[in-house]
Amino acid sequence: MGRLFGTDGVRGVANGDLTAELALGLSVAAAHVLAEAGTFEGHRPVAVVGRDPRASGEFLEAAVVAGLASAGVDVLRVGVLPTPAVAYLTGALGADLGVMLSASHNAMPDNGIKFFARGGHKLADELEDRIEAVYDEHRTGAPWDRPTGSGVGRVRSYDEGFDQYVAHLIGVLPNRLDGLKVVLDEAHGAAARVSPEAFARAGAEIVTIGTAPDGLNINDGCGSTHLDLLKAAVVEHGADLGIAHDGDADRCLAVDHTGAEVDGDQILAVLALAMRERSALRRDTVVATVMSNLGFKLAMEREGVALIQTAVGDRYVLEEMKQHGYALGGEQSGHVIILDHATTGDGTLTGLMLAARIAQTGRTLQDLASVMERLPQILINVPDVDRSRVNSSAELAAAVAEAERELGSTGRVLLRPSGTEPLVRVMVEAADIDHARSVAGRLADAVKSSLG
Repeated sequence: MGRLFGTDGVRGVANGDLTAELALGLSVAAAHVLAEAGTFEGHRPVAVVGRDPRASGEFLEAAVVAGLASAGVDVLRVGVLPTPAVAYLTGALGADLGVMLSASHNAMPDNGIKFFARGGHKLADELEDRIEAVYDEHRTGAPWDRPTGSGVGRVRSYDEGFDQYVAHLIGVLPNRLDGLKVVLDEAHGAAARVSPEAFARAGAEIVTIGTAPDGLNINDGCGSTHLDLLKAAVVEHGADLGIAHDGDADRCLAVDHTGAEVDGDQILAVLALAMRERSALRRDTVVATVMSNLGFKLAMEREGVALIQTAVGDRYVLEEMKQHGYALGGEQSGHVIILDHATTGDGTLTGLMLAARIAQTGRTLQDLASVMERLPQILINVPDVDRSRVNSSAELAAAVAEAERELGSTGRVLLRPSGTEPLVRVMVEAADIDHARSVAGRLADAVKSSLG
């Protein structure tokens, strides 16, 4: 069996790769592993379970809840809420475990399971490995030690989670949003209620799209992976900005008043300077991944902000932040972590903070985002290849070396296997967009021929 856990939990086609049996088994395994680690010692364990609106989330939630309760864990079902809300509530309620059912930005047929440890932080790699090993051991026949009688877990709905999370978001804002008009695209996802409520309570005039989830339309032509609707709506309504989330609302991309996209790097740049101004950017440092645009790095150097880069994946950004006490980090894709107020990327919080900076300064988002110039960057996803051989193929290594020699100091190349999808990502930056496109195309062909 290949490794189940990727960079962001377990994902796959719901009822194909990700079955009810797998969800139940992993949940039981997680309960046993955390019990062995001493997490539950001295008290009755509690888990928070939430999901996005996917139709498959209904039966997967039932399987997870059944698995946890059968292992003696009491369960608080918070229903459809964003991933960062489940993380926040896991910490705020003193729960021992959090579980989120979502495939984030993936298409509707997919779903996923993400576990949070006590405090709302993602599980360490070694715990995920142990959960997978225990699951596999029992999947092949070893019996579980099951509680009976009063030892089984109890299950109840926790409807208060919605207001509790929204109140938290409003409470950490540095200033209100009165006078701003904001278009929100919720991707028919987990933040369809939360984000509009939070922006409205903060004082913004809001226009909403993508707020009618039916279980099937999540991420369908809308949200952070499809910005055209948002761009058009911002211009049509004369809004100050637009905010787009993905299906589980752990990421945020933006659109300025002209309809131009503002990506995660630019958002990080704006927030870094805002936080430094109010002495909230600890050690004047921001953490990002190697996928960040070179223009972001140059802008931070010019502004006197230190940049630390990690492997791709918000979990690695978070690990670096926690280890060294940094306050801000994120990814170009829009995962932004403000560690004083969230334990994971929080798209609603990010959007609120960005809007607060506009309201506080009176400057447009276009003006604020101009602190950095995005160098041309081409990203090509190459599907249906053996992503496990990216770092071992001599043929591919030679193609990369040739591309790097061609680009010299004016650009860079990055190849990496996706942690959540069966594909390899090819990224090329260059001073000229046509040059970047040409090099990226050749490398994508090399990936197909070498790993296909």
